[in-house]
Amino acid sequence: MKYTIEGDNLQVVRVFLEPGEEVYAEAGKMVYKTSNISMESKMTGSGLGDKILGALKRKVAGESLFTTHFMAHGTPGEVGFAGDFPGRIEAIPISPAKPFMAQKDAFICATPGVELTIAFQKKIGAGLFGGEGFILEKFQGEGTVFIHAGGDFIHFDLAPGQQIEVDTGCIVGFESTVSYNIQLAGGIKTAIFGGEGLFLATLRGPGRVILQTMTLSKLRRELGLMADKGGGERAGLGAISDLVGGIFSSDD
Repeated sequence: MKYTIEGDNLQVVRVFLEPGEEVYAEAGKMVYKTSNISMESKMTGSGLGDKILGALKRKVAGESLFTTHFMAHGTPGEVGFAGDFPGRIEAIPISPAKPFMAQKDAFICATPGVELTIAFQKKIGAGLFGGEGFILEKFQGEGTVFIHAGGDFIHFDLAPGQQIEVDTGCIVGFESTVSYNIQLAGGIKTAIFGGEGLFLATLRGPGRVILQTMTLSKLRRELGLMADKGGGERAGLGAISDLVGGIFSSDD
């Protein structure tokens, strides 16, 4: 399977399929497809019970119950996928030795050899205050998975024992060899008044780590502030207009 990732902060992954090749995606992520690409919604798994369990796990991880499978027929075809908000797309190679953990809702699409499941945080502190909650998406098997997150990406390849401290919401994902925990952000005064939140995530190598510069919660907060500001301005203009109208009405 060939692919290209195009765009800047509103990226699209263009997947080129040969006849018989397949890719599956999160429901609603498709942007376009050529006419020879078929699409079918499925619950993954070998049996009914396995399929239902897999669908429930996907729902817990913030994804839809069904995945949509795309396959080329007769001639090569193309299908494009994108995220739901401004950000970037990353292609992650998956192998049996290197599963990858990602934040909820990160999944875009994957080759059939990649299994999407969930992983629970083993430490209570990381689960309660780590920004990702108790649940992360886990990609295992063999193939390629495409994930999406906000803003730009920062990549680290941590050596054994190397450690970085990160804002808890800025973690996109990391290889399963990376250990993850949380700690208080400095002293009590710094944690309360420092503006960076109460906790920092601690990531220790070895392994690959991807961070994002814009979280969805920050984007929502900024858009909300802009909406409130715009509403206030419109209300002020409306009051001035009413006042002016009242003056002219009284003159009449």
